[in-house]
Amino acid sequence: MQRAVSMVAHLGLRLQALPSALGRPLSCAQDVLRRTPLYDFHLAHGGKMVAFAGWSLPVQYRDSHVASHLHTRRHCSLFDVSHMLQTKILGCDRVKLMESLVVGDIAELRPNQGTLSLFTNETGGILDDLIVTSTSEGYLYVVSNAGCWDKDLALMQGKVRELQNMGSDVSLEVVDNGLLALQGPTAAQVLQAGVADDLRKLPFMTSAVMEVFGVSGCRVTRCGYTGEDGVEISVPAAGAVHLATALLENPEVKLAGLAARDSLRLEAGLCLYGSDIDEHTTPVEGSLSWTLGKRRRTAMDFPGASVILPQLKGEVQRRRVGLMCEGAPMRAHSPILNMEGTMIGTVTSGCPSPCLKKNVAMGYVPCEYSRPGTPLLVEVRRKQQMAVVSKMPFVTTNYYTLK
Repeated sequence: MQRAVSMVAHLGLRLQALPSALGRPLSCAQDVLRRTPLYDFHLAHGGKMVAFAGWSLPVQYRDSHVASHLHTRRHCSLFDVSHMLQTKILGCDRVKLMESLVVGDIAELRPNQGTLSLFTNETGGILDDLIVTSTSEGYLYVVSNAGCWDKDLALMQGKVRELQNMGSDVSLEVVDNGLLALQGPTAAQVLQAGVADDLRKLPFMTSAVMEVFGVSGCRVTRCGYTGEDGVEISVPAAGAVHLATALLENPEVKLAGLAARDSLRLEAGLCLYGSDIDEHTTPVEGSLSWTLGKRRRTAMDFPGASVILPQLKGEVQRRRVGLMCEGAPMRAHSPILNMEGTMIGTVTSGCPSPCLKKNVAMGYVPCEYSRPGTPLLVEVRRKQQMAVVSKMPFVTTNYYTLK
């Protein structure tokens, strides 16, 4: 989901070798960067800060990127994702507003249930991906990407004004909270020690407001961007450092940065906005048709429906696929070729998989080449090498669902 991270460098990643899209080392321009409530906390814990999407964020800490990645898969890691845009949509017409912008069925969400959805434009392109939660407190809680902050806020505020002018009861508030992601197989066990609520009753994509390690007013959502079980905690800014410190006291927990976050999401087959999906990609092309609500498909009442819905019947030229190869790692913009050597597509994200010890990537190819097992060629450093279309996720996901 998150646009602010990008391609991870090779195993044994060196900070100075980071691609510019992931972040550049801080310079004299760092004073103009926005800082999360944990900025000083990151510095104190050895965070290597980079400038990215207008924020100063840790790309890694004292541990290597690969060590952080593997620790998340085996234990749990703490990520600062406070740069994400958090908003509340309030009023009786809050669902009407959100459904005028996204492809999902927001009206069907149960109290405190959330869903991944997409902002789309009239030509079917994806403006951003976001998580919408229908809270029991009577508002929609929305988390969208830092790199689309200005665009998303303008889109939502514009629709608020439009509906208000028509007499609708709707308003928007920006939530000035920190946002911490605790991700990994032991995340729930670690968090349970600091909350009274029974986390066994909080399945994937549901949330609740609770006190967490003494910090009241936290919204805990069972979700994440790693493919592992975990939570994202929206915490009042004044309590963010206290909460991070309390979580880090458990030896299961280590800090992790943007580099590990990117390789983890890629192993899980999750899209990166601005790379794998963008305004020129439809949900069907991006293999995200499952985000289209059944009722919304029937009503054809979301932006771009006249373009997107015919594509469900096969009228689409390309699709996002997973790729695996050995040898040099595939990177964004690497050409994808058929076995005859004709260029048919482009890699959008790629990195070595620390878990699989193989190179994984995503890219777009014509539909006739999208079947898993299809052999292809990828051009890396001006050399062609074998690749194969692979099912995603590359690494099995471990989301927590009620038995």
